[in-house]
Amino acid sequence: MTSPRQPDLFQTGDQSELFGEDTPTPEYRPDPDSVRVELYKILAEARAAQKLPWEPRTVLLYRTIFPQMTNWLPDEEGAQLRFEFEAEIKRLEAA
Repeated sequence: MTSPRQPDLFQTGDQSELFGEDTPTPEYRPDPDSVRVELYKILAEARAAQKLPWEPRTVLLYRTIFPQMTNWLPDEEGAQLRFEFEAEIKRLEAA
């Protein structure tokens, strides 16, 4: 038996009115120019190095986020940057 002061936690009533149905979900869209600047900065750092210039954790981070960041650019540009980045990482790992 439930107390009149305590709501039933297992009740499955519709609560959509709590969140305002008319409010659109905000969508984050990064500025492609800002993304491009950051990608070229990472790529330039790799190109200038004779051996991996980053700690292993940073390499893992860049291997994860670099391809994801290229998704905010036009398809061909993103594909070219991914190719160049992987080529630099392979070169540095072989050194």
